[in-house]
Amino acid sequence: MQGPLIFTSVLNQVFAGPVDALLKAVGVQPENAAAPINDTFAMELLIVLAFIAFFALVRMSLSVEKPGTAQQFAEVLHEFVGGQAESIIGHGYGRFQAFVTCIFLFVLTCNLVGLIPGISAPTQSAVVPLGVAVATFVYYNFHGVRAQGPIGYLKHFAGPIWWISWLLFPIEIISHLARMMSLTIRLWANMFAGDLVTLVFFSLIPVGIPVIFLGLHLGVSVIQAFVFMLLSMIYLGQAVAHEH
Repeated sequence: MQGPLIFTSVLNQVFAGPVDALLKAVGVQPENAAAPINDTFAMELLIVLAFIAFFALVRMSLSVEKPGTAQQFAEVLHEFVGGQAESIIGHGYGRFQAFVTCIFLFVLTCNLVGLIPGISAPTQSAVVPLGVAVATFVYYNFHGVRAQGPIGYLKHFAGPIWWISWLLFPIEIISHLARMMSLTIRLWANMFAGDLVTLVFFSLIPVGIPVIFLGLHLGVSVIQAFVFMLLSMIYLGQAVAHEH
């Protein structure tokens, strides 16, 4: 049985006590009090810290005359996400670009680390896609209420025809709540299945053929991150559109 990652072990050595206390305070009993932090959370944290460091580096090294490699990558990413956001969200998309960019980068990186031997993609654990889905759900509903006001935002759940609004309203509420499950299952199921297929073929044929499935995993990782970002934009666009 493979042991925990080195980074996970370090985190547990330093933070096991405070994490145990925090979990018990919210009524959660850790399975292993000596090591409450698992590889999934450790890898998520490492990814977040890496992106914070990257964008801090970009911010400190901004240059108009001689942009570095990191700045050029950030600019390409900004233009790519901005183009998608402008076409889907429309006017005022810039307010949401930072959020959807973070969603895209986080999901993509969590997917891609599964290509590293000995490391499982965090998105193989259902709690990670669920966490991102819940964050997206809260974010777009918050901005929907902020843009239209509580009453105005609730009105678009009732539809344009007043005499069937009593039927449409609960259906729309259930449909919106189901978006969290849909986002979670779509991402988790695809990544879990992709990693499982790759693992099976590596165990059966360790040379040659598994490379094909690694390529497939790469493609699925990029597509799923892109789809998650697009759906986040669609939900945001629908939430802040006043015509709804």
